Amino acid sequence: MIAGLDAETGQIARKRINRAPHPAVARGLPWATVMLASMASFSPIIASAPVLPPLAYLVFLAWRMVRPGMFPVWAGLPLGAFDDLYSGQPFGSGIVLWSATMLAMEVLDERFLWRGFAQDWLAASALVSTYLLLCATFAGIAAGYPLPLVIVPQVLVSIALYPVVTGVVALLDRVRLIPLKRL
Repeated sequence: MIAGLDAETGQIARKRINRAPHPAVARGLPWATVMLASMASFSPIIASAPVLPPLAYLVFLAWRMVRPGMFPVWAGLPLGAFDDLYSGQPFGSGIVLWSATMLAMEVLDERFLWRGFAQDWLAASALVSTYLLLCATFAGIAAGYPLPLVIVPQVLVSIALYPVVTGVVALLDRVRLIPLKRL
């Protein structure tokens, strides 16, 4: 009986030996998902007012909340620049706002070492609301007139969609860490 148990345990151990997450997938999947979410806003949907949430920013925040050490502090610069290319915002607004978000998240991590989902959702709600208000302000300056009241539905949809995005990111995080056999 014990010998059979050892053989079974040995087979399970042999299936797991020499397997680890692929480094390119483990490091590149978060960056790729944020960049793909940036390109999703480049869809042919036409609306008279901004309704779609900033999906790339939500994915960025979700990755930062789910895995705090995944993105370095400087990650807001290249990801914000990439988002500026597809979002239609004045170039540089994403760079500044995403970099400021990373700095705010670092301060939040230093201040609150242990957070639950409710605190993360509250922090994300504040960051998304501020982000959308500043994006509307930057776009209004570039267009010649500010439109801060038009973004209220977009803010509400973004806040309501954050748990869904976080769930998808958590699922992608589990996919990212699947051990693969090295050849």
